[in-house]
Amino acid sequence: MPDAPEISIVIPVFNEAENIPVLHAEIAEAMAKLGKTYETIFVNDGSRDATPEILENIAAADRRVKVIRFGRNFGQTAAMSAGFHYSSGKVVIPFDGDLQNDPADIPEILKVLDQGYDVVSCWRKKRKDRWLTRRLPSIIANKIISLVSGVELHDYGCTLKAYRSSILQHIHLYGEMHRFIPVYAYWAGARVTEIKVNHRPRKFGKSNYGLLRTVKVLLDLITVRFLGSYSTKPMYLFGGMGGFLCGGGVFFALITLYQKIAQEVKAHRNPLLLLAVFLFILGIQFILIGLVAELLIRIYHESQGKPTYVVRETLNLPAVPPGQEGSGRWPGGSFNASAQNRGIE
Repeated sequence: MPDAPEISIVIPVFNEAENIPVLHAEIAEAMAKLGKTYETIFVNDGSRDATPEILENIAAADRRVKVIRFGRNFGQTAAMSAGFHYSSGKVVIPFDGDLQNDPADIPEILKVLDQGYDVVSCWRKKRKDRWLTRRLPSIIANKIISLVSGVELHDYGCTLKAYRSSILQHIHLYGEMHRFIPVYAYWAGARVTEIKVNHRPRKFGKSNYGLLRTVKVLLDLITVRFLGSYSTKPMYLFGGMGGFLCGGGVFFALITLYQKIAQEVKAHRNPLLLLAVFLFILGIQFILIGLVAELLIRIYHESQGKPTYVVRETLNLPAVPPGQEGSGRWPGGSFNASAQNRGIE
């Protein structure tokens, strides 16, 4: 779009009536110093306070402010996903609506992004939250996520990040998975880095987060790990587990046979026989689940025309394969849409 802004700031809000006017003013001040065009997209996630009226007034006074209103509360991930879909900037910066993220950090974030990175994740090193219920669970969760994903970041939970819009085009968010976007991007070949940012205590309203959220994040991590490693080859996981279990069944069956011959232990009284049968049947079931998963994966990719790879750029080739232009069925060439068709002189 020729008139698209350079930067899109996406802000999910839920009952943040007192914080929104202050945040809007702070963002306007920070962006005025940068001299870049921008839009601010507020996603009203089913607020029950004066948030809708305040957003309507701000949008009427400032055309750079866009508002998306949900009929009910769908959660932060859904709100952020909607903001991403409606954004038109080359760089997308999500923000919390509680004033704890500092808009004054935006210039430094963009400066780091311009050094050749695709994702800049922010680290609230001096976090202004309660230690037991917020900071400690976050520290534990971040270490587990870094270990499992292979992407070492100190603060996955910080909403404040910067993404090149091209990397968001092939990412679909569910559950609490917005915090895993750097992982998805890294697995797709994006360059990810991290910087320290300011974090402020909450002045108005109350936090909607609790310990249960940490549990949900860890459960989502299992899904993320599966999607990252086995989304196109589920048989490797289920078949491997099935083979291991079948091998265990055969092993215990051989022990049962040995005890029958050498020690005269009656097989029908030996619990190892039951264990061998159980493990072998369970292994066969895992292998069959793997086969079903393979069929589902193929249906998923082929029915949507969804490739199993992500194209970063092409040389002397179009970004989209011939015959696929305008079909809306070729996400494979969408990773770096701003720099795809590069010729060689």
